[in-house]
Amino acid sequence: MDSAELMNFYENDKHLGRFLHIIRDSPVYPAIYDSNRVVCSLPPIINGDHSKITLDTTNVFIEITATDLTKLDIVTDIMVTMFSMYCSEPFTVEPVQINSDHNNQTRVTPNLKPRVAEVEIDYLNSCTGLTESPESLCKLLSKMSYTSTPSTKDSNILEVAIPPTRADVLHQCDVMEDLAVCYGYNNLPRTAPSRSATVGAPLLVNKLSDIIRIEAAVAGWSEVMPLILCSHDENFAWLNRKDDGNTVVRLANPKTAEYQVVRSTLLPGLLKTIRENKGHSVPMKIFEVSDVVFKDESQERKARNERHFAAAWYGRTSGFEVVHGLLDRVLLMLRTAFLTHEEGLSGKSVDFEVKENPSKPDGYWIEELDDATFFAGHAASVYLRLGGKERRIGEFGILHPTVLEKFDLKYPVSTLEINLEVFL
Repeated sequence: MDSAELMNFYENDKHLGRFLHIIRDSPVYPAIYDSNRVVCSLPPIINGDHSKITLDTTNVFIEITATDLTKLDIVTDIMVTMFSMYCSEPFTVEPVQINSDHNNQTRVTPNLKPRVAEVEIDYLNSCTGLTESPESLCKLLSKMSYTSTPSTKDSNILEVAIPPTRADVLHQCDVMEDLAVCYGYNNLPRTAPSRSATVGAPLLVNKLSDIIRIEAAVAGWSEVMPLILCSHDENFAWLNRKDDGNTVVRLANPKTAEYQVVRSTLLPGLLKTIRENKGHSVPMKIFEVSDVVFKDESQERKARNERHFAAAWYGRTSGFEVVHGLLDRVLLMLRTAFLTHEEGLSGKSVDFEVKENPSKPDGYWIEELDDATFFAGHAASVYLRLGGKERRIGEFGILHPTVLEKFDLKYPVSTLEINLEVFL
């Protein structure tokens, strides 16, 4: 029987048929032979008749197939060690030499040599509240199947041999946990915290966000919580914006085209929420207080979060004055005075960069904005001066008809979006 006939034979098997697709279209099939070229297994489909177990079997052949070598070794070690206790000579294992023709490599398995980890004695004692000596710690750890000895190089180190059955031990904290178990949790000394007692409090940015949420809700707006991922087009092209390549964080392997980037603005989420609920009565007044993400090479993770507040009005009228009123209400609540031209308007050169201007009073002002996202002549930038520092913090306006068309909205939409972190 050749490979094609073998696949045809097993495709009607209710147990094995659903696994055939894994190798069926491959130009080669994996096969395991013994030294006499007798087939032992055709992984991952079926084992060979040569290695089957019957009531008369005295030698058990353990064969495991995997695509991850680390997981393969873990499963092999545990299976072999657990079965070995039932051998005629307990805990006796005959290793197998594997010769791989495809890469010309040879390895002997299972390798049951214990891993050796270095554990700090001070760490074990401080975490458990004990004051045990190295010898006493070694004796305690032996109850958990560890073989440990004090290090000859460092008096504060124990060399702990981890048995092959303990693949879950990854760090010295795992050894410390086992020490507490074998000592007895109820036997550990109990001490009251001294100077380490703390009182929990919200982060300032979260406290500010909650204040904004309450204020917007009191003003009659409903909060929504869209997803933080969106498509690249929703974040840029659908808003008539261009991607400079240095702003948005892209996903390396998005599962769908709808989740390609981490949003750099809250507007796509608000507009999609309106789109999915456009059967409801108008006007709709929704808002969101959440994070957007930008690339930032100065950060260790090469990106930074920024807390924004955004709102959208959807109705038969433009609602420009409504979102303007919400902006004034929120900034009034934050005790930010509105500045007129006579009080020291400094101009559009501020933009998103911080500009020093200590001679002018603190407050905010708006200026006409020319942005393809918004209807021409119906948009404004929001500027803020705090502590002598000026910067643009956001914008609001009536969305351009092409934006409404992309999001399948038939009524006008006015939006507002500002950066909240400048108020911290």
